[in-house]
Amino acid sequence: MPVGKVKWFNNAKGFGFVNTDALEGHDEDGKEIDFFAHYSAIKMDGYKTLKAGQLVNFTIVQGPKGLHALEITGAEQPAITETTAAVQSEKVSG
Repeated sequence: MPVGKVKWFNNAKGFGFVNTDALEGHDEDGKEIDFFAHYSAIKMDGYKTLKAGQLVNFTIVQGPKGLHALEITGAEQPAITETTAAVQSEKVSG
């Protein structure tokens, strides 16, 4: 399942676009492809919305007018480890 980033999402209209750095997210020329994201494809609890820049997991399917993102869920953020926190603290104090 590709991990992508929300390009934009319009809450009033209930749709937006996501893209990904994965191989299937580029055309033959290496140009980034945007995937249509409809609110009905968002698999999250509560109000179904996305925010620009949000990382998401999704599947890609061919729709009648282009590629669609389906089964959209929030992507897991990498946890900050003790080592990472120590390095960040060292940079601030040093």
